[in-house]
Amino acid sequence: MNEATPAAPNAADSATVTTAVVPAQETASTMPVVASSSAMTAPRCENCGATVPGRYCGACGQRLEPPVHSLWHFTQVATEDLTHADSRLWHTLAALLFRPGRLTREFLDGRRARYLPPVRLYLVLSVVFFLVASAVQTKPFAVVEFDDKAAGVKPAVVENLDEVPALKPKAGETPERRADRVCADANYDGPWAGTLQPLFRQACRKSVIDNGRDLQQAFMHNMPRAMFIFLPLLAGLMMLMYWRPRHYYVEHLLLFVHNHAVAFLVLGVVLLVGKFAPDIPGLGLAIFLYFTWYMYRSMRVVYGQRRALTVSKLMLLAFFYLVLASLMLAATSIYSVLML
Repeated sequence: MNEATPAAPNAADSATVTTAVVPAQETASTMPVVASSSAMTAPRCENCGATVPGRYCGACGQRLEPPVHSLWHFTQVATEDLTHADSRLWHTLAALLFRPGRLTREFLDGRRARYLPPVRLYLVLSVVFFLVASAVQTKPFAVVEFDDKAAGVKPAVVENLDEVPALKPKAGETPERRADRVCADANYDGPWAGTLQPLFRQACRKSVIDNGRDLQQAFMHNMPRAMFIFLPLLAGLMMLMYWRPRHYYVEHLLLFVHNHAVAFLVLGVVLLVGKFAPDIPGLGLAIFLYFTWYMYRSMRVVYGQRRALTVSKLMLLAFFYLVLASLMLAATSIYSVLML
């Protein structure tokens, strides 16, 4: 009877149980208070107003930094933006120049945070290149003279259209009369001749009167637009060459965006160097070898095919590239003349 009766808990056991429960309740009740206190002391983003527990805002991505109060502080911030590891410019340029195909491969694999976006990179470098080309171009006119006695041709590059014998003004001839004389044989007999012939004649006269300056400016202005047609056509040809295994069209387009971005960068630097140090021995050959190696290596990195197969596709691509580039230059020249 006594063994079946349960023993009553003593005072010590009751105290022990109470002591074990109360701290847990107190801890649970005080946790929200601590969290809310931390949230109240966290700084807020000046752009969107969200709390910023770290260095960057999790809502909009803006960096948390004190306001600019002095020129020295502004200089420090600008220097850090250009040279600090957080800047994506140097990572992008290093990979673009010395690691062909790396930017394209990284973008396709989803590792994009440390690099500049490809379209922004292309637009910035293309704009800079055409501005440099317009500024340093000193001999814009290539003239081909036919020599009847030698039954051949003699190419010449001139800075001024007045240097061409057939375009030199005669004694007492006004610019308008010279334009009428030079453009008398400027006829167009192709499609839509009735519509295009007056425009063609008008463009010829205007080009002769102002010595071709407007024509050069119009051509340089239309070239970036032509590139937006040229690159998608190249990507379409590349898609046919890499039909098996299948790749998305955007993969090919992205490769050409990056490769032409590096072309704009290198050629822009070459134009600047040539302005101050012309006729550098072997420079043209070095550029040709660099771009050949660059395109081959980028195709290997992005598509991962064998060397022999990549070389054969590179040769086919080079042929189509030259054909399309010639057509693009001719079409851009005609369009620039007609739109004057």
